[in-house]
Amino acid sequence: MIRFVVDPGGRLVPDLARRLPGRGVWVTAGRSELLAAIKRDAFAKSLKTSVKIDKDLIENIEVQLAAEARQMLSLANKAGLVTTGFSKVEAALEGGHATVLVTACDASSDSAGKLARKFTAIRGAAGQNAPILRDFSGAELSLAIGGSNVIHAALAGGALTRRFIASTERWRRVRHPSSMPETPDEAGASDPSTGPPARNLDTQPDA
Repeated sequence: MIRFVVDPGGRLVPDLARRLPGRGVWVTAGRSELLAAIKRDAFAKSLKTSVKIDKDLIENIEVQLAAEARQMLSLANKAGLVTTGFSKVEAALEGGHATVLVTACDASSDSAGKLARKFTAIRGAAGQNAPILRDFSGAELSLAIGGSNVIHAALAGGALTRRFIASTERWRRVRHPSSMPETPDEAGASDPSTGPPARNLDTQPDA
């Protein structure tokens, strides 16, 4: 869920880090849920005060969530959890060292498909999920990891890896459908399965 607070000027502000002071209200982290809350004036009703909502509020949240996901990937890389490069990623998959496969959305279908099929087969044989993320372009991956021409990456297990998956999933739920990357079926991409989405579509004030 996403927490919101009202600033001194009465403007609704997303508190993605959940640290801003003041009484907050929570909404399911999904684009349709956010749009519904705005349409129903649910924020004002829950906070019992009038609020100003920027027209580009959801777009700004989308940008912030994307930055948060890239930051989590960067931190995972600094912690030594990320392997890049087709051959090294393939070796990590074969060695059972990868818990997440990340492939650029603009990668070739041949290379993406080969790694995805291998990862799915290896993890499936062990009775494990095979989360495959194709949400970032090669340029975005390169910037986050601090490398050049990063197309494929594998992440070992760890708290930062889990946070990266969760951040990416949260961003995915808020993104505009037109900005969703197209993933060829043969690439075998799958949702990271971070858990069932929250079912409450209404705003919830802080306890």
